[in-house]
Amino acid sequence: MGANYSSLDDILEEDMHHWYTKFMKESPSGLITLFELKTMLQMNGMTEEASSYVDQVFVTFDMDGDGYIDFVEYIAAISLLLKGEINQKLKWYFKLFDQDGNGKIDKQELETIFKAIQDITRNYDVPPEEIVTLIYEKIDVHGEGELTLEEFISGARDHPDIMDMLSKMMDLTNVLEIIVLDDGPPVSVKSGRFEVQCNVY
Repeated sequence: MGANYSSLDDILEEDMHHWYTKFMKESPSGLITLFELKTMLQMNGMTEEASSYVDQVFVTFDMDGDGYIDFVEYIAAISLLLKGEINQKLKWYFKLFDQDGNGKIDKQELETIFKAIQDITRNYDVPPEEIVTLIYEKIDVHGEGELTLEEFISGARDHPDIMDMLSKMMDLTNVLEIIVLDDGPPVSVKSGRFEVQCNVY
């Protein structure tokens, strides 16, 4: 077994060259394209919704909007998912949900993302419609059918059950495992709600 690290910082500080070598092995150009990300995530045969979801994930991780994910963005994305603060994650969730970029998320956008996530995780325990209905019943206090960033963050923080539901639905452990997996000894990365077994070499 590999060493157990208490946080991503430990891995990044001690094994940055391993992460960089891994990154360059996957993307010799030093940049990950959307096509390469979908290839890494084995997207063949996925539904249109799942493919659209990965498109949206790519856009949120491509911080400078140049159409590529470079090494800095790659590490920043992993860091956010593993050890980001609640507000940081909620802002990222909101950006992911807000597919048309109008600064608000409606029920259709939320339902589409949840369906896509279920297609990727293969976890269909709870119908997306039920989750969306519950979220809007508790958070959309004005009954407008849309949520602003402020409403979304405050509503999620004020309702632990909603926060827990979002955390479980948005758990991208399986995606991270694919992105950071390699042939080296496994490393245990703990992050609050979940633990990722990944490998560095």
